[in-house]
Amino acid sequence: MIAFISCVKTKRNYPCKAQDMYISDLFKKSLAYAKKHADKVFILSAKYGLLTLDEIIYPYEKTLNKMSEYEKRDGHIKYLGNLLMGGNNNEPCMFICGTNYRKYLIQKFPNAKIPLKNLSFGNQLKWLKNHL
Repeated sequence: MIAFISCVKTKRNYPCKAQDMYISDLFKKSLAYAKKHADKVFILSAKYGLLTLDEIIYPYEKTLNKMSEYEKRDGHIKYLGNLLMGGNNNEPCMFICGTNYRKYLIQKFPNAKIPLKNLSFGNQLKWLKNHL
């Protein structure tokens, strides 16, 4: 199982591993859930694209929420290119991220699950807490 989680706004202010950069409660719970239920976990970053947990990255201010559809689609093509090189798109996967981070990717993964789909922010946190 592959898990995809999205980056978040709240970050550390120094370079560190991707899994340590994002410090919001939602990210921490999403990461814990992903690690519990998946063999491979990737972070979808608006700036860096597809990240492994141990990649060293620098703080940034960029979000898909402020990008055009063209920029979002282009970013997703980069994510997908990295994944297809590894031949992973037929594995079962889950997206623990918002629509903007998954909408162009999910169609390439026929076995995808979206556990937080249609949940408000507060309900996402509650769901993750109840499933950890």
